[in-house]
Amino acid sequence: MKIYDVTVTLSSQTPLYPGDPAVVIERKQQLDQGDLSNTSYYSFGSHTGTHVDAPSHFVKEGITVDQIPPEWLIGRTRVIEFASGMAITAEHLQEHDLADVMRVLFKTRNSYLWDSGEFVQKYVHLTADAAQYLVESGIKVVGIDYLSVDQYPCEEFTVHQTLLCNGVIIIEGLNLREVEPGDYDMFCLPLKIKDGDGAPARVLLRA
Repeated sequence: MKIYDVTVTLSSQTPLYPGDPAVVIERKQQLDQGDLSNTSYYSFGSHTGTHVDAPSHFVKEGITVDQIPPEWLIGRTRVIEFASGMAITAEHLQEHDLADVMRVLFKTRNSYLWDSGEFVQKYVHLTADAAQYLVESGIKVVGIDYLSVDQYPCEEFTVHQTLLCNGVIIIEGLNLREVEPGDYDMFCLPLKIKDGDGAPARVLLRA
């Protein structure tokens, strides 16, 4: 059994989607300064690093992150690799058998963008027809290895809208560089924040 931690480490150097709050990590108490413990203050946005988008991110009456049933984010998951191109389309997806698949993660060259230390505008994303195809295929969880399933820049966020309006949960900000295509047991645990539109998550894959 092998466990893959596909979570991006949060720090002040973690790349952020433009407009998102900065990551702040400050020590408020320190052992080496005579305090009884190390205690820190953390501040970051709901869509920082590896995170889950709840439907309420774009849907007024959509469920919030604390309302997502854990079993939706735990279970057999298929990792599909796209090694070329900038957009994953419905035509690309039709080349893969998604029968009986509930969760899918897309591995692309995005996983190597985390080393840049800053947001990279040109990354592999999904197209609107790909999102619709995933909905029609019965997929319930979609993950990708960068900070948005939509392309950048984006005004309509059609991919988000299509997925979330149909109750599909989105995981963004994965790092899948060490993971081969195939089926895994996924454990995705977002922070349980009341009425949250999203939350950072620890995501593990078990071969």
